[in-house]
Amino acid sequence: MNSTSATPRTGTRPGPAVALGLAILCIEGYDLFLLGVVGPTLLNHPDWDVNKSTLGLLGSLTALGMPLGSIAAGWLGDLYGRRIPMVVSLAWLSLSMFLSSVAGDLTLFAATRFLTGVGVGALIPLVTAFVSEAATPSRHSLQVGVTQTGMAFGGIISGIAGRTLLPEWDFHTLFLFGAVPLILVPVVWRVVPAVVRDHAATDVPTAEPGARVPARSASANRLSQLLSPQYRRSTLLFWAATFAGLVIVYGAGTWLPTLMVNSGYDLSSSLEFAIVFNIGAVVGTLGAGLIADRGLLKAATVVSFALAAVAMVTLSSPQPRPVLLLASAVAGFGALGTQALVNIFVAHSHPAHLRGTALGFSLGVGRVGAIVGPSYLAAVAALISSPRAGFYAFVVPALLGAVLIGLLRPARSAATIAQPDAPLAR
Repeated sequence: MNSTSATPRTGTRPGPAVALGLAILCIEGYDLFLLGVVGPTLLNHPDWDVNKSTLGLLGSLTALGMPLGSIAAGWLGDLYGRRIPMVVSLAWLSLSMFLSSVAGDLTLFAATRFLTGVGVGALIPLVTAFVSEAATPSRHSLQVGVTQTGMAFGGIISGIAGRTLLPEWDFHTLFLFGAVPLILVPVVWRVVPAVVRDHAATDVPTAEPGARVPARSASANRLSQLLSPQYRRSTLLFWAATFAGLVIVYGAGTWLPTLMVNSGYDLSSSLEFAIVFNIGAVVGTLGAGLIADRGLLKAATVVSFALAAVAMVTLSSPQPRPVLLLASAVAGFGALGTQALVNIFVAHSHPAHLRGTALGFSLGVGRVGAIVGPSYLAAVAALISSPRAGFYAFVVPALLGAVLIGLLRPARSAATIAQPDAPLAR
């Protein structure tokens, strides 16, 4: 066995790092998708006077908090190490969910959703960077991909919890479960290293072939480095691809079930669709991770965007139930799985001292897609009367994402430089 492949670069073994990252993102996925689960209950709340517009505003407040958390946590993670920002973010998310569980009026509840969005946005770049640095180089994409599936598992758990407990239980109780991350704080303190080990001599990918690598100091402006000639092209392409990916993710989460009903599908069991959608994301991400670790990360990401387009075209007209379920699974991979691969690609393409900042800004800028996505689908549905129009609206960002990733130049990652015989991420 190659010793480089077996030695974690952070002092943390890959197994514990992946397990911890998976647990954190699972809880985060639960928190993120819970608002949709309790939406029908909120609409029937006797005192809060919630309508569909109000529900949409609550979702937008959550999305608005995410860029702030992503950018701040990514930058702080590179500056001070992953441990302290991750502990603070977990405590922040736990407190936000606890406040949601005791919110006595709609105004306070709305404020807690914004705070929850900040916590959700903060943890994704921190967890992705941490696991990326602990991952076995030859299994980098698979191990980071396993972690990313936590979001889908969290969505499944929130759906099952809502189906099982509502409306008999007070919806506040489901938010109380979201305070569980607090128990992981001691685990994070023990497992996550205090300092990011930046092997500068072997851990710097040449994002732009032929570009001069700028000298780095502890006080260097990391955003300026991302926009320097060495990284500028890949940085802007990653931002745009993340935008396209999150338009699909949040547009699908908000509108896809409605579009399917309008197209004549019998979705009496929305839980079944949600489970298949998320299972597709999990299985697809793991399969794509295996392929990516054979040096095909770029190709896997391009294909995943293309599959999102194929799934939406397939769903645009009524299909037999087996085809419906298969297309729903492919749509799950094309939405959640594709964004997971983009995150992996960003982590794969930057050295440790820039990885958190790169992920934070990619997700932070890309979160505009999370805000635009639902409104974009709503506008298309309003302007074009055909029930197929909404599905084709998904095809546009899917094909755009495929083109953007296709424009990235081949680059050696930290893993491939540490392991010279490994293939390029092409």
